[in-house]
Amino acid sequence: QNQKTKEQIESLLQNGKHKELRDRLCCRLSFGTAGLRSAMGAGFCYINDLTVIQSTQGIYKYLERCFSDFKQRGFVVGYDTRGQVTSNCSSKKLAKLTAAVLLAKDVPVYFFSTYVPTPFVPYAVQELKAVAGVMITASHNRKEDNGYKVYWENGAQITSPHDKEIIKCIEECVEPWDGSWNENLVDTSPLRQDPLKKICDCYMEDLKKICYYRELNTQTHLKFVHTSFHGVGHDYVQLAFQAFGFQPPIPVPEQKDPDPDFSTVKCPNPEEGECVLELSLRLAEKEKAKVVVATDPDADRLAVAEQQENGCWKVFTGNELAALFGWWMFSCWKENCSEDADVKNVYMLATTVSSKILRAIALKEGFHFEETLPGFKWIGSRVKDLIDNGKEVLFAFEESIGFMCGTSVLDKDGVSAAVVIAEMATYLEGKNLTLAQKLLEIYETYGYHISKTSYFLCYDPPTIKRIFERLRNFNTPQSYPSCCGVYNILHVRDVTTGYDSSQPSRKSVLPVSKSSQMITFTFQNGCVATLRTSGTEPKIKYYAEMCALPQQSDRTVLEEELQKLIEALIEHFLEPDKNGLVWRSA
Repeated sequence: QNQKTKEQIESLLQNGKHKELRDRLCCRLSFGTAGLRSAMGAGFCYINDLTVIQSTQGIYKYLERCFSDFKQRGFVVGYDTRGQVTSNCSSKKLAKLTAAVLLAKDVPVYFFSTYVPTPFVPYAVQELKAVAGVMITASHNRKEDNGYKVYWENGAQITSPHDKEIIKCIEECVEPWDGSWNENLVDTSPLRQDPLKKICDCYMEDLKKICYYRELNTQTHLKFVHTSFHGVGHDYVQLAFQAFGFQPPIPVPEQKDPDPDFSTVKCPNPEEGECVLELSLRLAEKEKAKVVVATDPDADRLAVAEQQENGCWKVFTGNELAALFGWWMFSCWKENCSEDADVKNVYMLATTVSSKILRAIALKEGFHFEETLPGFKWIGSRVKDLIDNGKEVLFAFEESIGFMCGTSVLDKDGVSAAVVIAEMATYLEGKNLTLAQKLLEIYETYGYHISKTSYFLCYDPPTIKRIFERLRNFNTPQSYPSCCGVYNILHVRDVTTGYDSSQPSRKSVLPVSKSSQMITFTFQNGCVATLRTSGTEPKIKYYAEMCALPQQSDRTVLEEELQKLIEALIEHFLEPDKNGLVWRSA
């Protein structure tokens, strides 16, 4: 019933574009590391009115089977500010259709009356005791994309087997039901409630549990600049700073309000560093603010930059920020825990492609560290298991600037991370330290962890498959490489096939993930490198880290060694020229 997407298909048909029609109509959306995500437009593998209706019908069918009290407990729906005129598609409209499917089936729906940060949906699912929730967002992806993120009753994103079962249910009911197209139901149905005020108030109140230096915050002269990258973050970050006793951060005026075109940045991903933070850094210089916090468009991730003594800006990587957060959350726990608290009951988590710095801190301080597969859905589920077993989880992260401070939200949260980093900077200023200086202290105490993460673009799935199959059959069939250039390989772990040469059984401890490619190499020189495909974009990502012991403090030597190893990895394993891969900087 969407005229714009209907016209797209009719136009392709009239112009004989049969290949593109096949591409659009002969495959369905599937769950990646962040739910369903694709370009907005016509076709069954795109995000549009129909595919959102079909997905929600499948979810309804599955939830009806799983929960006898589904119609008492209800369902949460949130959305960001994305939109596309050419396909008459916006996050709010797709959210209304999501709600319509459920309301037409007499399911109570908690539908936010305005855009919210992604973390508000998992928070609301737990707070309101709903059976599940959906957030319509494509996070930091390009402006053409949108997505459909599903949260289970535990407040974590769905993992297997739920995702597979939902896909089966979607395929069983692709014909829209009566009422599914009625997007006005959210305005007329008595079963629709607006949870905005309650959730916002409760979230800000819960946030205070991880505020440890409120008095310092109220007195600080430090100034902070915040950019919300044309997304949802502005109002909520302002409220979070208020909850911690801070003066509000200075917003970047050009990026403060929602804009689905993200018109002041070449891509809406704060992870890209200084080139996309230009406006906020210039404003910070003008306002004499030493720290910039940047939330991505759906406010679930956080980038941080700090002005150094020489006037230059240091944009921290996700791994560097995790070292700071890990140190901070543990120090605050130690300062404030009861006398009988047991450090062995304390946990921190990271995804397997992220820095091992938390492991080093855990070994020295006596708490537990665990790794999961890439994607916060794995962290959320594991954290819930740990909490249910009486454990205390302080912090979890993934290197792509996703942080979970505390456990009020079982997903990454840029709003809470922004205000925690502000409190940390305030506390350190009282000790005459900057964030960058503290980071060096952490590395000197626990060992340098120098990491580099980047990616190549590859729009041809068969090429990606060929690259990874070559690594599985390197010199002879079914054998992995034993070296990469001059660097000897100690162990290989292939999560796609479930192989791990470091285990006596040769089986990976992490669950097998056949739907994506991921191979990790541990080198004799102490470097760990992973090659994997992105779950949300056409990228081959590489992650490499040198983990040194505390006494190996020559950073320059470690950095040079890491750089040479990465060059070898690219040359021998990815072969960008031969495979037509596009370098990130291009």
